[in-house]
Amino acid sequence: MTALETKPHIPFAGGSYPVREGNLIRPLIDGEPAFRRICEAIEAARHSVWVTVAFIDSGFEMPDGRGSLFDVLDAAAARGLDVRALFWRNNEGSGFPEDSMFSGLPHHRAMLKARGARFRARWDRAQKAYCQHQKSWFLDAGQDGETAFVGGINLQTNSMSPPGHGDRLVRPVHDVYTEVCGPSATDVHHNFVQRWNEASERLAEDGSWRSTASDDLPFPTEVSPSRGDALAQVQRTVRAGHYTDGRPSPGGGEYPIAQGDLAIIEQYRLAIRAAKRSIYIENQAIGLPETVEDLHAALERGVEVVCVTPSEADGFTRAARRDPRSAEFFRRFGALDGHPNFTLAGIAAADADGQMRDIYVHSKVMLVDDAWGTIGSCNIGSRSFFGDIELNVSFWSPDTVKRLRYELFAEHLATDTSSLGDAQALRLFAEITRRNAMQRMSSKGDWLGMAFRLDAATYGV
Repeated sequence: MTALETKPHIPFAGGSYPVREGNLIRPLIDGEPAFRRICEAIEAARHSVWVTVAFIDSGFEMPDGRGSLFDVLDAAAARGLDVRALFWRNNEGSGFPEDSMFSGLPHHRAMLKARGARFRARWDRAQKAYCQHQKSWFLDAGQDGETAFVGGINLQTNSMSPPGHGDRLVRPVHDVYTEVCGPSATDVHHNFVQRWNEASERLAEDGSWRSTASDDLPFPTEVSPSRGDALAQVQRTVRAGHYTDGRPSPGGGEYPIAQGDLAIIEQYRLAIRAAKRSIYIENQAIGLPETVEDLHAALERGVEVVCVTPSEADGFTRAARRDPRSAEFFRRFGALDGHPNFTLAGIAAADADGQMRDIYVHSKVMLVDDAWGTIGSCNIGSRSFFGDIELNVSFWSPDTVKRLRYELFAEHLATDTSSLGDAQALRLFAEITRRNAMQRMSSKGDWLGMAFRLDAATYGV
């Protein structure tokens, strides 16, 4: 019986891309292991290396002495590969500092010229004050071994500080990527081509590097061969009016992309509503009223829910706390703690002085019923669900989801939960985080792992 014929109880969303069988899904936890694997794949590539970049620090370097992003791309280009990068060009009013991205400003282009950069690049804006927030890599496009990487890890220095090794100067970041091989990789291929061909700045004098207006890419015409047994779907947030070329991915149906694509929010809501036993979330934000109400309904059904988020809320959440119009949302968010089967948690690690310091949760992961998962760039909030350009991969693969749960809980709890069912493991998570919160309040360092409980009612104050 095929994966499609088993009819998973968690439905997939609509959207640009179809649900496909035969995928290999390999989650990669935290920046250093993820970028090490990506670099290994780049070094093994024989045809092409394409990357979409949102945020990047000028001092960011890849693991094991490989140098900067530009060193890695130029090394691949020097081997004769087709190397292309899509960089987000900042939008006025976005709220993000200019030095957090590679916008193609004069000093950026001077750096490329000085180093004799050999790869192609185009710059791409989002609409209004939104962000081209996708973080993806695509290798060997159109070849049998084409491989995609999709996730949330930025090319920033603190992404490379492993949890458990905090110091006083750098706040480590916890994050997740996933490697995708098989038919669904074809849709990451299609997404890159669509973005490259319609990059907003491609016709501007300073909107490209070593790329002319005629340097467009052909859309994929064949589906990548099966590489595993996971059922998967590539999902996006795309605002209406952003793209015009609606040619479908091979094997997919016609999709009116000019009208936008909101598959990710649809998928989150479908998965939460269908959950039977457990929902585990890691996300930079949990800021959408509809999602909070869906979680209330799941909790009332008896589903165990754990949400891991930054212990110090992000700037958007703190700003919303100060806005009277958000009062009802935060009342309902705080009421989640009224359910005994709900846990809100942050993570922290000891620095060089033995003091527990917060680790920033930047991952965008949800696991449901030890069978279904999603990993990508999309936060749980209106900006990511409706404004920024996002990319996630959702998958039905009990073996993959269980292994990811074991690995995340081993990191966060310093406890092996592989002998526990999902609901039991989430209850243990709640128990350990309550204990660690008490240790944190008393300034004691006797923690089990890194996770500690947060107060939903005061979160973001």
